[in-house]
Amino acid sequence: QVQLVESGGGSVQAGGSLRLSCVVFGYSIETLCMGWFRQAPGKEREAVVTTDSNADRTTKTSYAESVKGRFTVSRDNAKNTLYLQMNTLQSGDTAMYLCAARYASCWGGLTEWESFKFRGRGTQVTVSS
Repeated sequence: QVQLVESGGGSVQAGGSLRLSCVVFGYSIETLCMGWFRQAPGKEREAVVTTDSNADRTTKTSYAESVKGRFTVSRDNAKNTLYLQMNTLQSGDTAMYLCAARYASCWGGLTEWESFKFRGRGTQVTVSS
């Protein structure tokens, strides 16, 4: 059973940075399609970034327009961990951030939350202006 555990959230002022981590247990991250999603109170859940990288497939990484140029996803296969570096944070980035994984390859664009079989419980990010 694949389990995902997020960490790294917190409170930060606008313009600041945070790095989120998602540790994967029970399966190698190398062949998983991974994603970061977020949900703010009263708003729909939205995809932040989905990424797919292994030796057999061309890397596919898609970002939401709202985070392009500010957020960067990366993975450390040795640590079985997915990261999300978030820079120039804005109040609109305030949300619960959730990590997700699936066996099948990612779609060409952002892969939808509903298609991810494995999901973490999230880490809260609060940005104050």
